[in-house]
Amino acid sequence: MPSPKATPIILSDRQQTLLKQIVRRSTNPHRLVRRAQLVLAVASGASNTQISLQLQLDRGQVRLWRHRWLSVASQLAEAEAAGVSDTQLRERITSVLCDRSRPGTPNFFSTEQAVQIVALACETPKASEYPVSHWTPAGLAIEAVKRNIVKKISPRSVGRFLKRSNSTTSSPALLAL
Repeated sequence: MPSPKATPIILSDRQQTLLKQIVRRSTNPHRLVRRAQLVLAVASGASNTQISLQLQLDRGQVRLWRHRWLSVASQLAEAEAAGVSDTQLRERITSVLCDRSRPGTPNFFSTEQAVQIVALACETPKASEYPVSHWTPAGLAIEAVKRNIVKKISPRSVGRFLKRSNSTTSSPALLAL
């Protein structure tokens, strides 16, 4: 049983020239060059299997980039018809071939909160009516919540703030680890 034919990509001469420039430029990131090579190979009529073997990629990656190119092919053709410059068209092609942004999780604590916790660590525990001579990360976490700097925080997060701050507490040391 023959496998289904993948949708072909048809490149304009200008698009093909710009993709070849991307491949030849030695300062381009490797991922960008590989993806430009992939689009050129797809446009030449090679199958996903042939391209995956040639470029040592997974067939799923070849399918992904074929689909991604096909989804913007009409927009690129419209831009060409509108007479955009080669530089602008190259930027559009590059943006198609780049990874999509992955936002990740937002910061849980603001920079201001971290600064306030580091400043708290520089105070003496006795000023906060703690019966100890040195702060512990657990003690700082409790005090930060008590002062409404944060709603909740773990001692480990307090330790990370202090480690990243590169601050030195006043002499004698106020933090017991």
